[in-house]
Amino acid sequence: MTNKLNKHTHKRYNILTGEWILVSPHRTKRPWQGKQEQKASPKTEVYDANCYLCPGNMRAGGSTNPNYDSVYSFTNDYSALIEDTPTTEIEEGLLISKGESGICKVICFSPDHSLTLPLMKTEDIEKVVQLWQKEYKSLGEEKNINHVQIFENKGAIMGCSNPHPHGQVWAQNSIPLEVEKKSMRQLHHWEKNGGSLLQDYLIQEIEADERIIFQNEDFIALVPFWAVWPFEVMIAPKKHYQNIAQLSNAERSSFAEIIKVVTIKYDNLFEISFPYSSGIHQAPTDGKDHQEWHFHMSFYPPLLRSATVKKFMVGYEMFANPQRDITAEQAASTLLGLSNTHYTLKTN
Repeated sequence: MTNKLNKHTHKRYNILTGEWILVSPHRTKRPWQGKQEQKASPKTEVYDANCYLCPGNMRAGGSTNPNYDSVYSFTNDYSALIEDTPTTEIEEGLLISKGESGICKVICFSPDHSLTLPLMKTEDIEKVVQLWQKEYKSLGEEKNINHVQIFENKGAIMGCSNPHPHGQVWAQNSIPLEVEKKSMRQLHHWEKNGGSLLQDYLIQEIEADERIIFQNEDFIALVPFWAVWPFEVMIAPKKHYQNIAQLSNAERSSFAEIIKVVTIKYDNLFEISFPYSSGIHQAPTDGKDHQEWHFHMSFYPPLLRSATVKKFMVGYEMFANPQRDITAEQAASTLLGLSNTHYTLKTN
């Protein structure tokens, strides 16, 4: 199948959303090796007096951070969702609006300003995962919270306003459209086949072994067959879990390990601090069972050919359909071949 797909323009089906992507492999006849760029100097300062997220510093909203020595979360001073927002619906002809309430939190991954996830120790990433579990559970138990979205925007080109290692959690009253689509597709498969859509997909991927870039006892990281972004990666548990709160201590450690490996491979691709948006999709917290849900984490990086050549969704992709030039298999082969040791730690 792969040999045929690598030769001709074709569409690939996203089983989680029901959408298609156009793939044009003839535009790049071989896996891209990556243009060598002048390496940017990595951050070295452990503490930045001007950083709003460093321990002990005053934030832009006027509050002062405690002298935290591990992970730390707080309610965003400039939240996109406000808890006491009225959910009133207004309809005037074809103009329809509805108030949306929620809670936005910031999660500082480390007190060390110089770090990013690939440079953190696995045990410290595990503390981040543990806080994700806590936030998902506690926010999801709130009366008016029906969905909890955990995500990270890494790098200025991804809209990150502060270089301190951090991510966010947005919890809201309604269930977002992307999650609704995935809920519908997973539920359809569950009712028809009596099992998890994503777990069945992972079994097929393990058998094919063409798009996997790393796996451990509990998790698998791969370039999904339907990937849109050039070096898109999905991490998913091998067991059928609806959300991260269900992970055992050992599985939490495995999750931390695979996050570290994936982000190291990203940095090693062009030997820079690799930008991306990552997010965890898991079962809504609306009180329903959601047995069909299989949680997963996706990474959407914008870089294509080098540290400065970016992939934008423009033209045909904005007005017609997502499209990519390198196949998922080519991207996976490139990432698989990269070291699991960060390039800054290699000895000559």
